[in-house]
Amino acid sequence: MPDMIGIFLITHGSYGEALVQNACHVLNKRPIQLTQLGVAAQDDPLDLLPLARQMLSTVDSGHGVLVLTDLFGASPANLSMKLLAADQVVGLSGVNLPMLLSALTHRDKDLKTLLSHARDGGRGGILNLPDH
Repeated sequence: MPDMIGIFLITHGSYGEALVQNACHVLNKRPIQLTQLGVAAQDDPLDLLPLARQMLSTVDSGHGVLVLTDLFGASPANLSMKLLAADQVVGLSGVNLPMLLSALTHRDKDLKTLLSHARDGGRGGILNLPDH
């Protein structure tokens, strides 16, 4: 695998898959080392933990993984926090398309730098639309 950080989205329902599909559309390709897990209302996050760990390992080339989740305090975020490991697996909540695109375009950096770029990209993508 290339020398880049893996990205793993854990979100409510099909939100993560929609983000991945839209990132593919914007980038005009399917990025490697990118996967997602949707948590349904009836899912017990603890039951999903073994699957989440296995999915995490599929995107980890030894350079770390950034876990992106949607809503802090909710089941997907709580599941994500069980995967975090100092200096190897880091996470952000509040994932949006600008955050994902920023993460995908900066993952050749170190994990701490990627975390900062992804967070800032997500925040920077929130703008008031100009009125005409």
